[in-house]
Amino acid sequence: MAIRNIVKNGDEILRKVCRTQMTFDDKLATILDDMIETMYAADGVGLAAPQIGMLRRYCVIDIGEGVIELVNPVIEETEGVQEETEGCLSYPGEYGITRRPMKVTVRAQNRKGENIRVTGEGLLARALCHEIDHLDGVIYKDRVIK
Repeated sequence: MAIRNIVKNGDEILRKVCRTQMTFDDKLATILDDMIETMYAADGVGLAAPQIGMLRRYCVIDIGEGVIELVNPVIEETEGVQEETEGCLSYPGEYGITRRPMKVTVRAQNRKGENIRVTGEGLLARALCHEIDHLDGVIYKDRVIK
């Protein structure tokens, strides 16, 4: 595994829509492993592929309950509202209050291409929305209300 460079504010890749991941192979597994190591090294709770310079639809999340890997994620259901402080590894030291769903259900694939579903509440719901936004070229600052 290797720690990758995290793309920072101003890089145009953060505003691009990612392509669907079609192959589930050792290369994908290595990239996901690198992303996990990079996320932990940066003391983050999530990291999306564009944040390491890749325009592919995958991300990793760990809010302290174990790693969640999502390939080609799609938000299926949302419920409720929360307003909390949010930041981003690509915008170090910057924070804002965002409005996100309180509960989110996501359909995705794992590193083997198997279909999975993840439901999260609170911080996990926020992290799921934040990372999936990255895959669509949306940054948390677009969602800041205060």
